[in-house]
Amino acid sequence: MTKEKILVIGASGQIGVELTMALREIYGNNNVVASDLREENPLLKGSGPYVSIDVMNKEMLHVQVIRQGITQIYLLAAILSATGEKNPGLAWHLNMQGLLNVLDIAREENIHKVYWPSSIAVFGPTSPKQNCPQQTIIEPTTVYGISKYAGEFWCNYYHMKYGVDVRSIRYPGLISYKSAPGGGTTDYAIEIFHDALEEKRYVSFLEENTYLPMMYMPDAIRATIELMEAPKERISVRTSYNVAGLSFSPKEIAAEIKKHIPDFEIIYQPDYRQEIAGSWPRSIDDAVARRDWGWKHEYDLAAITEDMLKNLPSVMK
Repeated sequence: MTKEKILVIGASGQIGVELTMALREIYGNNNVVASDLREENPLLKGSGPYVSIDVMNKEMLHVQVIRQGITQIYLLAAILSATGEKNPGLAWHLNMQGLLNVLDIAREENIHKVYWPSSIAVFGPTSPKQNCPQQTIIEPTTVYGISKYAGEFWCNYYHMKYGVDVRSIRYPGLISYKSAPGGGTTDYAIEIFHDALEEKRYVSFLEENTYLPMMYMPDAIRATIELMEAPKERISVRTSYNVAGLSFSPKEIAAEIKKHIPDFEIIYQPDYRQEIAGSWPRSIDDAVARRDWGWKHEYDLAAITEDMLKNLPSVMK
């Protein structure tokens, strides 16, 4: 069996930190190289190798892949939905060119596997709102969603044309206490816990009954690793898999928090992010992922709320 050497690009981001730590547990600290343009996340310090890499600099990236003997690449660097709307040109350029650089290097160096995340942002107002299926009408209305949808087909193209084993998940909103949110529309579901603990009050930028698909970070990390470790012949989707956890609204999460913090209050002041959220499905059908590689989520809203409120205070100090 070939010894795997993994490069995580965007390791200091919301997903990257926890995914890097999980991969180091499985493959060994020295076999997972963390990289980012940002400073190394404090949670990663001392746990394994770290290099500064700009995914837009293809030559520099290529050199590192060869020098480190990389066999798998996880590309997590991206500009997310809400941030992307403020600078569409930059979001498109970074999200597309970074992926193309990695896919090209993977083809040239015969990289064993590539992981690249997509998002529910690929769906738009014309996609089904309830139990949105794997294959459906996809007409995204944000530059982030457009870049992710285009990226899905680049992944599929490199697999069909060059045999690159690239795999992907359409992440829903992700909730975590270990790392800060990264500028996504679903980030309210992290901010609300911070404000509940600090101020017992949260001003929501979404309307109270805005339902969005969500997932707790431990489930998202497990889904990613399970997909990447599944036998190649089990992978039938080379664009990106729908993966779901649960769906809830700001009103429902606020009610769950009040069970732990009775004097917590929520105020609704919707902004431009309401329109983005309103264009996405309220729930996702992930039957294909369940069939192909046995995906199953574990955390419900009560379990997420309890875990966040228990662990967040130690991180906020």
